[in-house]
Amino acid sequence: MVEQAKQLIADAILSAVAMRGTASLMLSGGSSPQPVYEALAEMDLPWDKVIIGLVDDRWIARGEAGSNETFLDRTLFKSLAKNAKFIGLKTSDADPRAGLRASAAKISQIPQPFDVCIMGMGLDGHTASWFPNSSGLEEALDPNNPNSVVAIDARGCPVAGDHPDRISLTLSAVMASRQIILMIPGANKAEVFEQSAEKSVFEAPVKALRAAGERLTIITDET
Repeated sequence: MVEQAKQLIADAILSAVAMRGTASLMLSGGSSPQPVYEALAEMDLPWDKVIIGLVDDRWIARGEAGSNETFLDRTLFKSLAKNAKFIGLKTSDADPRAGLRASAAKISQIPQPFDVCIMGMGLDGHTASWFPNSSGLEEALDPNNPNSVVAIDARGCPVAGDHPDRISLTLSAVMASRQIILMIPGANKAEVFEQSAEKSVFEAPVKALRAAGERLTIITDET
C-alpha cells in the first residue's frame, strides 16, 4: 500500500511539474499516510517546485502535539522534501471561525485545482474534518459551496478527541482536484468504507468522495 501510494504521488508531481511548472499537493494527517510521507521524503523529486498544503488541521499551533503541521515536520519535511514550499491552514486568530477568511487567503496561494489530495478515513466514516453530526458539516459537504475552507466544531464527536475546533477544505475544493487518493488500511476501515455506500453522506461523510469517479483512487491493504 505504501509503495503504491508513494509512486502515485511521485508520478503526479513529476507530471504536474512537466506540464505546468509546479505541483500542488494537499495532505492529511494520521497514521495511515505516515509511512507514505516518510518514504516520499527520501525521493529525488523536484521538491523546490512543489507547493504543499493541508486538507485539514486542528486549531492548535505548529510545534504542538496534534497539529498536522507538526506531523508533517516530523514525517515529510526532512531530507529532500524539506525543499518544498508549505502553506498551512492555521492562523493567529482565536478560533477557526474568526480565522476563516485568513485561512481561505492562504489556500488561494496554492495553485488550483490541486494536483493531488491525500485523504484518510476514521472508523466513524469521517474524512478530512468532516465528522458525522459536527457543526459545519452541512456547509462542508455542500457540493455547490464556492468556498475553499470551512470551520468545523466537532464537540460531541468522540473521534475528534481533545481538539474539536477544526479547519478543513470543503468537499467542493477537494472534488475539484485532479486526483484524490483515499487510504483505507486494515479490515475494519475497509468494512466501514464498504458500508458507507448504504448510508447518507451525513452519517458517513467519506461516501461523498465516491462522486469523484475515476479521479478517486482507493488504496487498501485488504483484498
